Amino acid sequence: MPAPRLSAKMWAAAYIRRCQSMAVSAMVVHHGDDTAGVVLLKINTLVDGCAVYQPATDMDGHRYWRMATGNALVSETDADAYIDRQRGYDRDLWVIEVEDREGRHFLEEPVRKDD
Repeated sequence: MPAPRLSAKMWAAAYIRRCQSMAVSAMVVHHGDDTAGVVLLKINTLVDGCAVYQPATDMDGHRYWRMATGNALVSETDADAYIDRQRGYDRDLWVIEVEDREGRHFLEEPVRKDD
């Protein structure tokens, strides 16, 4: 049985605190709907490129994350273009940017690569 989900606002605040506790910069760059907005994570390595993570749900209702821009890092321009397209589809979308040279995402749920 899937765990109950936090509101987007509460999840975003907890996630940012987790990053800050690891001395990593994380900030909301687009504030979506407080309750039901989907959160995208942009992980910026500041050197090698970016990854955008998007939540998904499997057939059993369990949440996981996937690299929405592919399994490799992309340029910041490409990451921002993907995010802008998603914001065009979903105005309730949240975007959190993490700046970490190691490219860590600090997610507790599983992260799956696309095949």
